[in-house]
Amino acid sequence: MIGSARLWLGIALVAACWTGASAASDAPAPAAPSLRVVSMNPSLTRMLIALDAQQLLVGVDEYSGDHESAVAALPRVGGLFNPSLEAVVALEPDLVVVVPSVQQRDFRSRLRELGVEVLELASITFEQLLASMQTLGDRIGRSEAARERVEAIRSTWREVAREASLQPRRSAVLIVQRDPLYVVGGESYLNAMLDAAGLDNVAAEYPEPYPRVSLEWLIAAGPQVIIDSSADPVNAVEHWARWESIPAVAENRVVAVPQGLVTLPGPYLDRSLLTMVDAIRNADRTSDTGGGARLQ
Repeated sequence: MIGSARLWLGIALVAACWTGASAASDAPAPAAPSLRVVSMNPSLTRMLIALDAQQLLVGVDEYSGDHESAVAALPRVGGLFNPSLEAVVALEPDLVVVVPSVQQRDFRSRLRELGVEVLELASITFEQLLASMQTLGDRIGRSEAARERVEAIRSTWREVAREASLQPRRSAVLIVQRDPLYVVGGESYLNAMLDAAGLDNVAAEYPEPYPRVSLEWLIAAGPQVIIDSSADPVNAVEHWARWESIPAVAENRVVAVPQGLVTLPGPYLDRSLLTMVDAIRNADRTSDTGGGARLQ
């Protein structure tokens, strides 16, 4: 249980360790038809697939290989904490795409020393994610597809925010791990998602994207909505029912969202936002029954 959750956190927190690059650290170059790409991050793999560029991929990180059927047959080259320089170099890539991280700093340096182009694409905030997708699209010759995907996300964001503005705002917390307790902070793109949905993130005071907090802090913060995306097998409604003083519990607005459905960055933030909104609406409809809401 905890191991699975920490695997997710390793993927999510990579953005929190970024080194200061905005969207790219190497100057973009024209894409060639024979471009060979290695992706070292699942969000970037998802972007490449969404841009119909999976045929350019010759290797992927372990998480992508395990969870993305479109690239399951490709060689795997390690992950955040164990990138394999030898495996990547053996694939003779023209381009390696990564997210900036302390953990892979030496790995990136060695690739550049060997003459391999490394494109660093940040994925902390909402704007960074969109900028990264456009930069990636430009580099691989999929500029128009990237523009269309970015505009689809912005359009959905605007429409959801417009509808949410017609309703009273509520306080909320988005939980990514229960033990220890990690939540979404002010610098995560998920904070922008909560805002667009008409929710005030009680953890926005934290500058980190995924701060660790105490149970006492959560109880004192008193969110009106709890969105639980942890991997814990215990039902979210059952778990949080022990703390009846939290308004979200008292009002039966505990929303369980399967891990990764909303909380992993990628090219479909519009779908993620709509998924979250639907889950919250379902909680509102069922709040009088005391059943909470569970999004399958």
